[in-house]
Amino acid sequence: MKAAVADADVQAVVDLIRERGLTTVLLPGGDHLAIGITSAIDPGVREPLANTIRTNAGVSHVVHVSRPYKLTSREFRNQSTVVNVGRASFGGPKVSVIAGPCSIESYEQLHETAVAIKEAGATILRGGAFKPRTSPYSFQGLQQKGLEILARVGQDVGLPTVTEVVDTHDVPVVAQHTDMLQIGARNMQNFALLVAAGRSDRPVLLKRGPSATIDELLFAAEYLLNEGNRNVVLCERGILPLDRTYTRNTLDVMAVPVLKEITHLPVIVDPSHATGYARYVRPAALAGLAAGADGLIVEVHPRPHEALSDGQQSLTPQDFAALMRAVDDVAVVIRKEAS
Repeated sequence: MKAAVADADVQAVVDLIRERGLTTVLLPGGDHLAIGITSAIDPGVREPLANTIRTNAGVSHVVHVSRPYKLTSREFRNQSTVVNVGRASFGGPKVSVIAGPCSIESYEQLHETAVAIKEAGATILRGGAFKPRTSPYSFQGLQQKGLEILARVGQDVGLPTVTEVVDTHDVPVVAQHTDMLQIGARNMQNFALLVAAGRSDRPVLLKRGPSATIDELLFAAEYLLNEGNRNVVLCERGILPLDRTYTRNTLDVMAVPVLKEITHLPVIVDPSHATGYARYVRPAALAGLAAGADGLIVEVHPRPHEALSDGQQSLTPQDFAALMRAVDDVAVVIRKEAS
């Protein structure tokens, strides 16, 4: 629509579209308001409808979106989305870093980690309460107690929090205790969970599955946006490697600039899961930022050798502080603000 469009003109276009049984969504951005049509449109109807819409005095131009996912596409919304989580933000001028242990083990463990990462410059505290593991005999997380510890530590230290939600029934209780929901790689195509998280009022961190294509990741994000949740952050966490001799996964660095080109959603990198070893986290993290990522999510544990899960890929607080100093240096080079 035109910059100074009247409300009546906007409503006239919306009514015109809905009269044909199609769904609309309003997309405010900068000085302009866009009206998107998310429904599938018959090819024979597409151009006649576009011509009819163009006759409205408030319409600036009509764009045909060629990509099958609409709401996530830059064709639909060219302006980059900025997702705010407390005082942290993704997609804007700053590099934001999420950090914390893979699993919440106790209040003392999480509080010690939270103090250290905040001092080093992290902006969000992460910690797993529900831990879906490959083996049923592995530590499954503290669950409800873990959520309560995360909420308490976040409040005590003054950091917003994020944790993974693994079941549709848990979305309300996880949303009650945290500032951001994470949908893990194993659940990227759990469509019922995507719908439930999309209906939540919490921002969502969506991780790419280890064998998922970029289009499949964006279709998963489309589920979230289609339910009304516009605050979605994408996470590249590594794909299945050809050779697992040296790393847990392979960081798809090229996914970052590709995603930044075709979607308006923020993109962050998880160098911990992408590499599987603490010694490789720093180079992978810096490579992701250099490729254009908006931030990082890093596993940190005060004593990785004692961690109940993923200790081999967790940084010590000292190593994390060194990483954050390097992040600040890279931020200058890529013309971003340090966290």
